[in-house]
Amino acid sequence: MTKETKMAGGGDAELMAAFAAYTEANDARLAEIEAKGASDPLTDERLSRIDRRLEALSLKMARPEAGEGKTADEDARSAAWGRYLRSGDDSGLSRLDVKALNTGTDEQGGYIAPPELDRLIESRLLAASPMRQIATVRQTSAGVYKKPVGLGAAASWVGEQVARTETAQSGLSLLEFPAGELYAMPAATQTLLEDSYADIDAWLADEVEAAFAAQESAAFISGDGDGKPKGFLDYEIVAEASHVWGKVGSVAGDFAAADAADQLIDLIYTPKAQFRANGRFVMNRRTVAAVRKLKDVDGRYIWQPGTGGEPATIMGYPVTEAEDMPDIGTGNAAIAFGDFRRFYLIADRQGARVLRDPYSAKPFVLFYTTKRVGGGVQNFDAAKVMVF
Repeated sequence: MTKETKMAGGGDAELMAAFAAYTEANDARLAEIEAKGASDPLTDERLSRIDRRLEALSLKMARPEAGEGKTADEDARSAAWGRYLRSGDDSGLSRLDVKALNTGTDEQGGYIAPPELDRLIESRLLAASPMRQIATVRQTSAGVYKKPVGLGAAASWVGEQVARTETAQSGLSLLEFPAGELYAMPAATQTLLEDSYADIDAWLADEVEAAFAAQESAAFISGDGDGKPKGFLDYEIVAEASHVWGKVGSVAGDFAAADAADQLIDLIYTPKAQFRANGRFVMNRRTVAAVRKLKDVDGRYIWQPGTGGEPATIMGYPVTEAEDMPDIGTGNAAIAFGDFRRFYLIADRQGARVLRDPYSAKPFVLFYTTKRVGGGVQNFDAAKVMVF
């Protein structure tokens, strides 16, 4: 099927119908504003639903149809998944290839969502989570993501005809990142589910985003690893002079001192050169406010605001605001610096699970949605912290 044929087919008609409905709803809203000075909330809600539907249809028109890289099985899975979410009809799911859409599962029940919903949730979380934007993110189908790390081998110079002795091997370290389970339970009205213009996948991804993002952000920074990711501040933090693999190195900070700006220079040069090239600062907004007041020896502010969409910088290095970083205070590691892409790893287990529950909160339908995520430090040399 060519793009022209596709545009002239049912998809184009559906898009035009949605646009006509949007125009009608918007005209009604404008009439209400003119007559009453404000629009009816129900009209606003209807307009928002149609707007989301238009966006979803536009994206759908841009994606390949069956025969254009999308198989008939994938179309069947998508249709069956939609029927399950809207009406609870799971008969289509049970007939599908369980490797692609697994029916069921464990004692919690539910269905493994298709990859499209997984990607939708992940894209929402990427936009909402500062740590996901700067860390390494890996996909896995296992409950525990395992990563072997070489700790280096000794080497020596030798003459061309001199016997070689075996070099000393300092070995491998196996890092393990077990997945913890996140859950959210958004509620939908039957009216929303029966609205053909509503994109239920997009609605579900939007609803779980806020709940998942808040919990993830806290866990990636300070999680204890018990049923959740292990945050980089939960590892043992030691002075850099005593730093060994498995611990996070630190420098001392005291912004009440006259050399407060110089302390940040010490932090920047604590990681090795290969980790400074992509280095960045991570701190919360209250610490940002304190840093913005610091000046160098010439009286110039060390903070430079971002321009043209670029992040703000401190001494040329970008700053990421992470609200779950601790405030400046005695014993607190309030600032981190380094190459976070090489420092921290997030392991997403593929397959969000969704259980539709129309009984527990009538007349609402609950969607018990779970996602498994692990995380931890993967390179203890790549970033350091400042402890006040």
